[in-house]
Amino acid sequence: MRSRLLWGLLLPMLALVALNTASLYRQALRSADTAYDRTLLASAKSLGELLDVERIDGRPRVRSTVQYSALEAFESDNRSSMFYKVTGFDGEAVAGYPDLPPWHGQLPSKGLYAALVDFYDAEYRGEPVRVAVLLQPVAGRDGMGVATIQVAETLELRKTLARQILLDTVWRQAALLGVLVVVVVVVVQRATQPVRDLSRRLRERREGDLTPIDAGGAPKELRPLMEATNDVMARLQHLLDHQKRFVRDASHQLRTPLAVLKVQVQSALRGDVPPRQALEEINSTVERATELANQMLALAKVEQLRQQGRPAAQDWAAIVRAVALDVAPLAADSGLDLSLETQPASVEAHPWALRELTRNLLHNAVKHGPPGSALQVRLTAAGGQAVLTVCDEGPGISAALRQRLFQPFSAGEPGSGSGLGLAICREIAESIGGSIVLDNRPAAGAGGEVAGLDVVVRLPLADNTGRP
Repeated sequence: MRSRLLWGLLLPMLALVALNTASLYRQALRSADTAYDRTLLASAKSLGELLDVERIDGRPRVRSTVQYSALEAFESDNRSSMFYKVTGFDGEAVAGYPDLPPWHGQLPSKGLYAALVDFYDAEYRGEPVRVAVLLQPVAGRDGMGVATIQVAETLELRKTLARQILLDTVWRQAALLGVLVVVVVVVVQRATQPVRDLSRRLRERREGDLTPIDAGGAPKELRPLMEATNDVMARLQHLLDHQKRFVRDASHQLRTPLAVLKVQVQSALRGDVPPRQALEEINSTVERATELANQMLALAKVEQLRQQGRPAAQDWAAIVRAVALDVAPLAADSGLDLSLETQPASVEAHPWALRELTRNLLHNAVKHGPPGSALQVRLTAAGGQAVLTVCDEGPGISAALRQRLFQPFSAGEPGSGSGLGLAICREIAESIGGSIVLDNRPAAGAGGEVAGLDVVVRLPLADNTGRP
């Protein structure tokens, strides 16, 4: 960013200074040319004052008494040379250097001087020269006409002056550019100092330190970046905490069934129990360990799905019917009267999350429902929410147990399960933006008797399905 700022500011300024230098140089050259051209014009006028008219062979002719020394007053120094040529009325060379190339141009329609003069560049004797041409009217007793006076000057002095002007201009512009560079570098350094300070603070952090960055005193342009960085670090901290908790719980919870399995295998090898009984005990331990591992993986997958962003809308009613159909044989084995009632309910959630939520609730209801009792499953959509209610006719739960059941590895009764089912359900519901509650259903009449337990899950609808 600092390099981009420096180059983004310095390159335009460098281009601007270069253009300004070229412009100043051209203006200085035009001013110098104007001054030297004025000297050439003065020389030509001086020569014109020394012309007269005489009659030769009955025709008026220009007569010149000009000496070359007349131009010495107009020569600035010995670095340049001046040449002149006077041409008569009929184009004949009257005085000066006859080999000076004749003028074939035109007078400018609008000039700077009150004279019939033209200036042009030419070459004389292999050297570039600047020439002034003056059409000088000449009158006398013997006649009148217009003589042509050419005064040429070599360009050494002009080139020397141009170089001096260029050096002076470049020196001043270079000094200006140097000052600008220093100012820009200092300003950019000061402006980007907070960014370097932030980078240094992040590099100096200890490994695993994901605490929020203190945004106090930071420029307001950096605060969105720091807030976004803090948000990312908070999410990373949450993921790390979840992974640590998963590893801790896995190592703690799987240690017990594995130890039991080891004891059972050793007992079978010693012949303490009959082989069939040993295999049945081992199979039961393996099933519990498998169920525990699957539920722990399911709990970890909920967090993974939470990080995947907004999912597509799913028809929860179809998922509830499919899960109920899978659970129906288990309900029949337990002698439960399973009833199902659903309404269309579109929910933004991963299909696996909705299936896992529904499956855990129905499995718990089948496991804890009294044999021969009714088990009702209702899915309704109203008020912007999809509401799944699972009603059994069990004994209900106490207020203290109601809160504890949503904690991982908290089972209602010893040996009744891993204690992860309701924890998984709560994590899924909260990840979708919903809630889950356990309510004792009072029996008809007074007395405070409990007729069963209602598990109610509320999830936000993805559209206006079921809304009044």
